Amino acid sequence: MFEPFPDKYVWNLSVGLSLAVGGLIGEVDRACRALQTLPDGDEDAQTQAFFTVWCGLADELVSLAREDEHNGRTRSAGFKFHRAAVYYQTAERMQAHTFEPRKTAYRNALDCFSRYLSLTEQPAALVEVPYGETSLPGILVLPEAEAPVACVLFFNGLDSTKEQIYGTGTADELRRRGIATLIVDTPGAGEALRLRGLTATPETEGWAAACIDFLAARPEVDAGMVGMLAWSLGGYYGPRATAYEKRLRFGVAWGSNYDWGQVQLERLRNQGNRPVPHYWQHVQWVWGCRSLDEFLELAPRITLRGVADRIAVPFLVVHGERDRQISVEYANQLYDDLVNSPRRELKIFGDRQGGVEHCSIDNVPVVRDYICDWIAETLAELKPVAPTGALEAH
Repeated sequence: MFEPFPDKYVWNLSVGLSLAVGGLIGEVDRACRALQTLPDGDEDAQTQAFFTVWCGLADELVSLAREDEHNGRTRSAGFKFHRAAVYYQTAERMQAHTFEPRKTAYRNALDCFSRYLSLTEQPAALVEVPYGETSLPGILVLPEAEAPVACVLFFNGLDSTKEQIYGTGTADELRRRGIATLIVDTPGAGEALRLRGLTATPETEGWAAACIDFLAARPEVDAGMVGMLAWSLGGYYGPRATAYEKRLRFGVAWGSNYDWGQVQLERLRNQGNRPVPHYWQHVQWVWGCRSLDEFLELAPRITLRGVADRIAVPFLVVHGERDRQISVEYANQLYDDLVNSPRRELKIFGDRQGGVEHCSIDNVPVVRDYICDWIAETLAELKPVAPTGALEAH
């Protein structure tokens, strides 16, 4: 993984993510160089300096994009807006949720991303998935294929967003294979959390059910051929949903968060109250907990132990051999529990292929392509069924 900041794993991960979802190395290098001379000391001050530098980079790109628009160069403008969105989100996701300037940066990111979709005529539409009395914001990508087509639900993780997922090119690769993708900001993430106050719950099958109901009303999509892909904390969200939402025909865990709750208890025991700036405040925000004690009481429920053996559809587990956040052993444990899957596969990415870090941040395309091929091959073997619309009782 590109690591411009010695002993700052979280910063390096953010830099790697920015490159993986659409950033350019020259621009990213400029931001990193501006931060390498920061004096040692207050971590909060350093994190806010990170925010200032990355937002400054995004602001500059917005200015350049507007010049392109003025000159009628709309596609050029659109791609600059996209990179601005990437950099605004890189800045925003590092801050405490109480840091007021992050709200402006996030709204700037949404605006820039929307303009990117429009100005470059991306094969994607912003959609709203009805969810209780509100809705989940999503991005729907449809292939140029005879309808109805199969569709992949793509859920994000603890602090990623639908815009970042779109930037990986996964939906485009699936589109080129004749498969639709619905990328969703689930409760606890992205726009659902920041602008709608929707917090995460362990019962993620409800999120999946809402998405499948939404797809069932779209004539372009075959609601009987919907599968699940999810990364990072989605390595819990996705398998959990696949275990209980029986309309899901296959699943992929991009990083196995087999027992995320246990990882948090160990993190508190081993790293204390501040593993990284704002970490425990962030997880409380995501899960809607009023205190750390309330979160720690909830954490043991965020596990696939006693759940994964309910998965009765084809399932792929991919994991980086040197993931520094989630041990590769959790990938082995999830695979071992998939005893009722008719086609289970475990793929560990090592140095020869790349993709060894958390969610393949060091080499997203090689893992993305493997996943997309597996999904296409799996769909080719599945027989169509009529969707029923029922969750399994539990």
